Formats: sequence, structure tokens, C-alpha cells
Amino acid sequence: MSYSVGQVSAFAGVTVRTLHHYDKAGLLSPSDRSHAGYRLYSEADLVRLQQILFYRELGFSLDEIAAIFKDPQVNPLERLRARQRQLHEEIARLQRLAEVAERAIEVQKTGVTLTPQERFEVFGEVAFDLSYATEAEMKWTRSEGQREAMARAGAHTKEDWRQLMSEAAAWRAELLAVFDEGEPGDGGRAMDLAEEHRLHIARWFTSCPPDMHRRIADDFVTDPRAFALVVPPSQQRPGLAAFTRKAVYANAARHAGGAADFEEDRCGS
Repeated sequence: MSYSVGQVSAFAGVTVRTLHHYDKAGLLSPSDRSHAGYRLYSEADLVRLQQILFYRELGFSLDEIAAIFKDPQVNPLERLRARQRQLHEEIARLQRLAEVAERAIEVQKTGVTLTPQERFEVFGEVAFDLSYATEAEMKWTRSEGQREAMARAGAHTKEDWRQLMSEAAAWRAELLAVFDEGEPGDGGRAMDLAEEHRLHIARWFTSCPPDMHRRIADDFVTDPRAFALVVPPSQQRPGLAAFTRKAVYANAARHAGGAADFEEDRCGS
């Protein structure tokens, strides 16, 4: 039996325009004609159409499909296996994106309830990057401390945030002074500032044992968004993030009563 373009379009679920496009691309040309000269698709053509639609559903480009049909040396099985690997990677990526979206919704729901003007008044240059906050949520999602921190942050009043940021600004000024004066990152003043920062987190967000503080400090040197929450970019100096991390590690070692588990070349100071 033979079928018209309209008939094939109807039962194959593709548009007439698509069939014409496949024809022009040399992928699928109707092999029969009616007595009136109209082009008709044969049973063999329909089998080929099914193959095209199968490959298209898997994400193959028309050029890739054409190569499979035209080159007898092409191994369709190997192409399918390669595409299967790509699809598994894409599925994993989309799952991660879905998790990010879910956590972003939670971050927004539990975020600081201030107007844009109030945010500027309270936070000044310190910017809270939603992308970083979302990734932090995913990173610490199973942490009871993270859940407590988000809950307490969401409950802070405007005056709470004013006081919190005022304390942070005073601490930041002292950190910059110690750094600019050339004090060592594992010196007494730097360690005291690290301890003050740890207690600040505990006072306003969640308990912060030295091990957690070290993990927070690790982000300072690997993610500029994390350190921007502590020191705005306009006030940062080269090496300051590594200096702060070193102070945190030294303070953690002081609490443990031993040497810091710290690699000098990783922090850069």
C-alpha cells in the first residue's frame, strides 16, 4: 500500500512541513507516485520514517541520522551506546538542576524579609548571591546546623540584621588592619579574629564547632561568592581570603591543642 503526505502526517504525528524537510534533506523521499502524479510513501518509506523519528527522539541531529543511513561503515549500535551515555549524563545534570531549583525555592521562602531599600541600608556592599546560597543549601542540606541557620536567619528582624552587620563591619575593619600590618595568618591576633568570627556565626545563626568553621573557610578561597559575604570585593586584597582561611585553621588547631591540619602552599600565605 501507498500513503499520501497528508495520511502519513496524520498517523505518524509529524507535520507535512517536517516531511517536506526530510525530503529536501535527502533523508526520506516518497518512492511512489499516484496516477495523478502525487508523491506517495511506501511501506519501506514508513519503516525509514520510524527510524528517523526514533533517532530524533534520542536527540540525534539530521546530519547524524543521514550519516547512519548513508555510510555502511557506520555502526548504529555504537552510536546508540554513545547517545545512551550522553542521555545518562543529561539526566544526572537535570536532576541536579531540579535539586537546585527546589533548594532555591526554600532559600527564597526562608530568606530575609526586608524591602530592597532596607536590604541596602542594612547590608550595604555585602551581597547575598542566591546562586551561592542555593549551592550552600545543597552542600549542607543534611546538616541540622544548616537548617537551624536558615530558620534563624528567616526569623531575624531588621534591627537584628542591623546589629549583626554592625558587628561584622567592626570585625572586618580589624581583619583588614591585621592583614595590612603584615601580621601572620597563624599569629595570635589573626587567630583571635577567627575565633570572634566563629562565635559570631554561633551567636546569630548556628553552633559552629572548629571543624565546621574550617569547612566554611575553605569556601573563602575556592568561591569568591563565599568570601564576598565576609568582605565586599571593594575592600578585598590579594591573599586576604587565604589569610583568613589560615587564621581559621590555626584557631581550630589551637582549640584542638595541636598543629593545624593545613597545607601552606594551598592557602598562599
